Amino acid sequence: MSTPHNSAEKGDIAKTVLMPGDPLRAKFIAENYLDSPVCYNEVRNMYGYTGTYKGVPVSVQGSGMGPASIGIYSWELFNIYDVDNVIRVGTAGAVADHVQLRDVVIAMSASTNSAYASQYGLPGTYAPTASWELLRAAADAAAAKGAPYHVGNVFTSDTFYDDANSLAAWQKMNVLAIEMEAAALYMNASRAGKNALAILTISDCPLKGLSTTAEERQTTFRDMMEIALDTAVAVSNK
Repeated sequence: MSTPHNSAEKGDIAKTVLMPGDPLRAKFIAENYLDSPVCYNEVRNMYGYTGTYKGVPVSVQGSGMGPASIGIYSWELFNIYDVDNVIRVGTAGAVADHVQLRDVVIAMSASTNSAYASQYGLPGTYAPTASWELLRAAADAAAAKGAPYHVGNVFTSDTFYDDANSLAAWQKMNVLAIEMEAAALYMNASRAGKNALAILTISDCPLKGLSTTAEERQTTFRDMMEIALDTAVAVSNK
């Protein structure tokens, strides 16, 4: 069945979905990596495609920006379309000093200032974490590829323009990078009993004044894309 945000029908979407924030990155991945990609969604220009990679069915679906947006799209994938694995392939800003422009960050956990977890009425503070099976497969894929990568905690921010300028505070807790979606994705996956992982490319270093262009973020972060695709293949063979 379709939803207000996704025109796909049951069976149109693979069990593993790569989920970039930018729908044009979804289109790029589908057109450059998937065999015989079919577009199943164009609602709100949040493109979704299904094809195969190394013979394995894989979908790629845009999520938009922020916990609320990825919260909608990933919830529907897990709970309506029977997706088992969602792998975010997004961009992040470096927080830790040793993390460099274009490095890959695999998010083991996601601290956040978002109130997304309040909906669960938990008697404490929930710690959103990645699924071990996906995390292990991604780290193995990154090592095999020889790409510069880091595994650790990221910070999911509810705001892009932070009036409090709080990155230095997160840096002292050894947070690797800042992004805007992983924590909500991890919570949705946990609640649904499914699997999620965020694989991120460092697109800018805000504490050092370094950044990439919008076009570079859309089309050139191939290490991240290939690690995610190889992760999809690895978990499909389990």
